[in-house]
Amino acid sequence: MMNSGILSHSDLLKLKRWNTPTIYNGWECITKHDRTKGFFNLEQTHDYMPEMGPMVGYAVTLKIKPSDSSIPKNNPDAWTAYREYMANLEGPKIVIVEDRDKPAIIGSFWGEVNSNIHRSLGCVGTITDGAIRDIDEMVNAGFKALAKGTCVGHAYVCPETWGEEVEVFGCKVSPGDLIHADKHGFLIIPPEDQENLLEAAVFMDSNECNTMIDVARRPQGQSIEEFLKKLDEAGARFRKATKDRFNQSNHHEHDNT
Repeated sequence: MMNSGILSHSDLLKLKRWNTPTIYNGWECITKHDRTKGFFNLEQTHDYMPEMGPMVGYAVTLKIKPSDSSIPKNNPDAWTAYREYMANLEGPKIVIVEDRDKPAIIGSFWGEVNSNIHRSLGCVGTITDGAIRDIDEMVNAGFKALAKGTCVGHAYVCPETWGEEVEVFGCKVSPGDLIHADKHGFLIIPPEDQENLLEAAVFMDSNECNTMIDVARRPQGQSIEEFLKKLDEAGARFRKATKDRFNQSNHHEHDNT
């Protein structure tokens, strides 16, 4: 599946400058989707390269089962076919790998070799509910990974199926989904929410700084009662600015995070 093509590469770079919680704050103000499920991980992820910051890209989906030796035996051309498929998709790309051995960790699809190959073919990173290895070498390749864990070997790992819906960390991901991810987890951005997302995220960040954070950083010289009153007043300003900007009263009501 081709990506939606709604955003330019420069738009993606601008989204990458913000962490995923900030992007989520903007998204929940403009989306008509349920903001409690369906578009982000419901299970804990682990970012093994937090120093690389966020990653943004379009999903390339893949399923593996490293414990099953019959997969590479019965599909000797799987690696070539998968790489040809992946290479011909538009980037930037994030490879979403569903490990069908879970919850066990038997072998890793990712290591020094695969990260370098994928990076050269337009992939910026991976999200896998399985394992990775060769962490330092993956960092050196410039390839980011959110994973369940690590392991020492690859077992019988081989591409099993690709280009279809997968489920990782309690979230279903389809080929071509736009994903924003960092050390907090990942968010799928639906096509209808992409065009206005950056503006919404930047607005909500400024709204926080102009109201709640501004008051929270200046408690000096006030009694507890005075400080709490100012926090309540700031929260009211925060909610009003959000409502006025997005013409919605039911979004981002939690003004204390």
